[in-house]
Amino acid sequence: MGNVNQVIEELLVYGENKGLLGEWDKIAARNRIREILAIESSPAEPLIAEDISSPLDPQPLLDQLLAYAVKVGLISDQITEKDLLDTKIMGALTPRQSEVSRNFYQTAETEGIKRATVEYYNFAKATNYIRQARIARNINWTAENKYGQIEITINLSKPEKDPAEIEKARNQVQSNYPSCFLCLENVGYPGNFKHPARQNHRVIPLKLQNEDWFLQYSPYVYYNEHCIVFHRQHIPMRINKNTFAVLLDFVEKLPHYFIGSNADLPLVGGSILSHDHYQGGRHIFPMEEAEEEAYYLHPTFPDLEISRLKWPLSVIRLKAAVREDIINLAAKVLTAWREYSDPELNILAFSEQDQQKTPHNTITPIARQKNNLYELDLVLRNNRKDEEYPEGIFHPHRELHHIKKENIGLIEVMGRAILPGRLKAELNLISDYLSGKLEFSDLENRAELQKHLAWIKLLKNKYGTSLSSEKAEKVLEAEVADKFSRVLEDAGVYKNNAVGQQGFDRFMASLGIEKKEF
Repeated sequence: MGNVNQVIEELLVYGENKGLLGEWDKIAARNRIREILAIESSPAEPLIAEDISSPLDPQPLLDQLLAYAVKVGLISDQITEKDLLDTKIMGALTPRQSEVSRNFYQTAETEGIKRATVEYYNFAKATNYIRQARIARNINWTAENKYGQIEITINLSKPEKDPAEIEKARNQVQSNYPSCFLCLENVGYPGNFKHPARQNHRVIPLKLQNEDWFLQYSPYVYYNEHCIVFHRQHIPMRINKNTFAVLLDFVEKLPHYFIGSNADLPLVGGSILSHDHYQGGRHIFPMEEAEEEAYYLHPTFPDLEISRLKWPLSVIRLKAAVREDIINLAAKVLTAWREYSDPELNILAFSEQDQQKTPHNTITPIARQKNNLYELDLVLRNNRKDEEYPEGIFHPHRELHHIKKENIGLIEVMGRAILPGRLKAELNLISDYLSGKLEFSDLENRAELQKHLAWIKLLKNKYGTSLSSEKAEKVLEAEVADKFSRVLEDAGVYKNNAVGQQGFDRFMASLGIEKKEF
């Protein structure tokens, strides 16, 4: 660890080079960081910016300051305490909320909205709100299959807490401020053992359907410019006609981004249903490029192109130059689907529970602009459970849980798997077996591989155990992608067979939407 005052000076130069600090901001930032670290000795001589090569990522400098804080007893050597402290330090370099939003809209006006989002994304990385060093740990690959390309991510960016940190979190005084991780009140929030620090977090205000919404980037960025758009108020997620209008408002303002919503019911939705929000960004997902395998007509909307996608889930795609046509037909589809049942295919809109009707049908919508047309995908979802499938009828079934058992949310719906970090080590061991470095008995004795043993036997029968290390890795990438396709097929309400397509067409016909015959 270098001299702590010298490291602070290097961090200030980093902040200036990244546009977080002006020349005369550095004094106040220096004093704030020294206060955070309880430093009373004289500061180092200020560095001249050209005398230092500023890192692309502030984490190496922050790590030195964290080591100092541990050494002098300010914090313990635990990940959560370190995260709380280095975020507080970066907060000393982060401009005020009003400056950030003003700069965004000035850039949008003078250089265009695409440039404004690029600068804001770079800002989120520069402040370490997006922890690039952690994101870089994620493992990513793509694989071709019958639906086109499938994208796989093994998520290694969220650090695991040790038992001592979990105990501290358990003993933390319960607070309802902020109400959740998405609330506007997270801007500048100091955090605690249950809630991440956000002193380096700034958002961009948006008006969508004359309501206050805010744009931010996800700290976990699962794809390029992965953004979140959240409502000013802490109100529950709800898919309705206004949802479609808000989504198309957004792509009108940011036509280089897609935007979509998780479904608004448990099991088929995302992890935060208590706060209305969407996810978007600058990425072309596999579903966007999926083949349109059937076309339909609605007499009220003759200029609207309606199609069914060749995709594991059941997707209706609407395209039009006039956004109101899309909004109105999407609302009709949603209203009908909420009430629609097809018992032969296990689709029931409601069940009786405690003398109340429990709803099961909803939609995952995704909007974009392409070729001067508005485009809205409506993914039909159902969250029923039964004795055969207690985790969910249209949910990954148990034989696939060794790869994926969590909810299938928006990102996965579009063809990008977010798989648990445990798979990295598990797949490495299976690769070693397929390349002859381990015996089956070595795998049988490992508790974490018990769930994979049946699959491993199938892999052995298919590929043998004398592959090269590179070939074994490629085989597993393809096999995991195939498993994920099956996960998505499980989540599809209408299966990709003759019976499923007939059921899809029955639902469309119930809306007065007739299939085109060629």
